[in-house]
Amino acid sequence: MPLLENGRLVPDPWTTLDQDAFLPAAGPVIVPLSRLEEGLARPPGEQLGVALPPDAEIATLRTVLPRLSLVAVTFPIFRDGRAFSQARALREHLHFAGEIRATGKPLPDQYEFLLRCGVSTVALPAGSDPQVWARAHTRFRTAYQPSVRGERAEGATLRRVL
Repeated sequence: MPLLENGRLVPDPWTTLDQDAFLPAAGPVIVPLSRLEEGLARPPGEQLGVALPPDAEIATLRTVLPRLSLVAVTFPIFRDGRAFSQARALREHLHFAGEIRATGKPLPDQYEFLLRCGVSTVALPAGSDPQVWARAHTRFRTAYQPSVRGERAEGATLRRVL
């Protein structure tokens, strides 16, 4: 699955494990939330990520965030916006500085909003054209909502002028 970072394709060094897959002792792995305890038993120097289901409470990660290098938030369908809230809460409330990856079925039109909410990378859905996503990264220049990236919301002033 292609991985998009800042509008361009990048290699994905992570292995995503399912519920029954063998957990390797070395190498960067993303484990399901239900297997997080098992992942934390790996040596401390190994990179560990966790895949959150949309209904998971972010607060459950509070004590283990220092051990995590990546948190994957899931969009089961494009209309389900809980992953936006999870990403924003990770950055703003828990001050997570690692990689936040959007997985599942986000849309290219949501790309800039994903970035503004704190998502670092997007695992493109099967059959997606990376060029469409890259164009979506530069298409929208005005935003009404504040950003966790330190960007200023410009839309409120524009709305008053219009």
